[in-house]
Amino acid sequence: MQGLVYKSTGSWYSVKDKKSSFIECKLAGKLRNSDLKSTNPVCTGDFVTIKIDKNKTPVIESVLNRKNYIIRKSVKLSKQYQIIASNIDICFLIITISRPQTSTMFIDRFLASNFAYNIDTCLLFNKIDDLEIEEKSKVDELFDLYKSIGYKCFKISGKKLLNLDSLVSEMKNKTCVFTGHSGSGKSTLLNSIDSSLNIKTSPISSSNLTGQHTTTFSKMYDLKNGSKIIDTPGIKGFGLYDFDEAQLKDCFMEFLKYNDCKYNDCLHKDEPGCDVKSAVDKGFISESRYKNYLELFSDLNGI
Repeated sequence: MQGLVYKSTGSWYSVKDKKSSFIECKLAGKLRNSDLKSTNPVCTGDFVTIKIDKNKTPVIESVLNRKNYIIRKSVKLSKQYQIIASNIDICFLIITISRPQTSTMFIDRFLASNFAYNIDTCLLFNKIDDLEIEEKSKVDELFDLYKSIGYKCFKISGKKLLNLDSLVSEMKNKTCVFTGHSGSGKSTLLNSIDSSLNIKTSPISSSNLTGQHTTTFSKMYDLKNGSKIIDTPGIKGFGLYDFDEAQLKDCFMEFLKYNDCKYNDCLHKDEPGCDVKSAVDKGFISESRYKNYLELFSDLNGI
């Protein structure tokens, strides 16, 4: 029997079969030990095969080939990785300028990883109803930057229901992942998109202006417009997994337009005659994006 994983807690998996019935499953032992580098061999969004024996707990025996997945290092010093969700049509990264702040490094690290794993990513600048003048200017600056690179961007307010129609239209008939820092307003936004979801929300911590985890595991929901959404736990950090130097430079989309470097294997770092560095100097490539690239490059090499 085959099915689609709708919820993964790490111990139990809720799988929807072809008759739209949900089956609560455990992992088969061979699957649980199949990849010791992964903290979760099965994730929400996976298509799986299930074995059901009478009077026994149903077990997931195998995972069918994934078309893509969101992956990150589980912790900074770990060699393990975590798969957040799989088989995604579009990923929505929720960005807040403050309370909490989403750094450009976090954005660029996330975009590079998703680009490498062939995931279409859209940026949602949330809480635009609650911004100071300087914060509005910062939103406009980042919005224009990432839109000019080629990313779809929306300025929204999940709380005040601002500009959600275009977002819902973008989601139609797609499997969508929503992610971002805890406190970015993800749960509130999803409830605004479809009030029947009734996802739990929590206020921002007054002591450090960061969010409190309200989603503790990934879960998929069916929406009335034919789309599916995967709600994920808030992410504090996002470590790149299994990247090499050449792959990283190809994951900054705007770099690809500047390929007239002196050396074919130019890493756009210290080499003479670098077309990308020239584009940065001329203002054609964002200095912040280039600085983040250099920092990510250093992280990959342990510098």
